[in-house]
Amino acid sequence: MSEVFEGYERQYCELSDNLTRSCTSASVLHGELKKQKLSEIKEGLDEADALIRKMDLEARSLQPSIKATLLAKLREYKHYLNNLKTDVKRITSTDTNQAARDELLESGIDGTMTVSADQKGRLLMSTERLNQSTDRIKESRRTMLETEELGVSILQDLHQQRQSLLHAHST
Repeated sequence: MSEVFEGYERQYCELSDNLTRSCTSASVLHGELKKQKLSEIKEGLDEADALIRKMDLEARSLQPSIKATLLAKLREYKHYLNNLKTDVKRITSTDTNQAARDELLESGIDGTMTVSADQKGRLLMSTERLNQSTDRIKESRRTMLETEELGVSILQDLHQQRQSLLHAHST
């Protein structure tokens, strides 16, 4: 196995362990501390994504016998990372919903009862649609990156096949 791949793998495993612990601790935090922790987690997720892409490129450049096992590992890592992203979304959405509720309740307490229940409902629906659109954009971006990685992989495979054909032709 490649030493470069093993180095990336060690970094990824340490990072994913830290992210798991951070997600657990962020779920019990509130307010500004929670926002800070979520920001740190999102940076860590981006870093983990980058490590997975590096491992993928490294694995695809190795011999086919080793390549298959490394790509299987990578699929597991990607699945685990997607689960972490889902946890972060869940933590973030509960925080956002709680903030929206608190804001609505505070406006009622301050005596500004001019906002009708209908307006509050429309505001909540608009916020929910906006969150859903953001999620769809993020999912589309992730799909685009995966497609790009697949394209790079196919081009590499075609290049290797071309080299093999040229070598066979010259032989």
